Amino acid sequence: MRTESASPFLWSDPQRLGGRVCFRGTRVPVDALFENLEDGVGVDEFLEAFEGVTRDQVIGVLEAAREALAETPGV
Repeated sequence: MRTESASPFLWSDPQRLGGRVCFRGTRVPVDALFENLEDGVGVDEFLEAFEGVTRDQVIGVLEAAREALAETPGV
């Protein structure tokens, strides 16, 4: 059963990719973005490597992460 996310940028399905959260309309896991950023890969390079992902999706995910961290007490 596919799980729809409240985010227009994300989706997950327990039967696909182990339920990992992916960019909507792709099979690209969101954690691939963070792993690439950690490795020094820029957003433009990431978008070239994962053609199905849009800049709006990447920006949306980064903004959501920033907001989640801002709301977390003690961080």
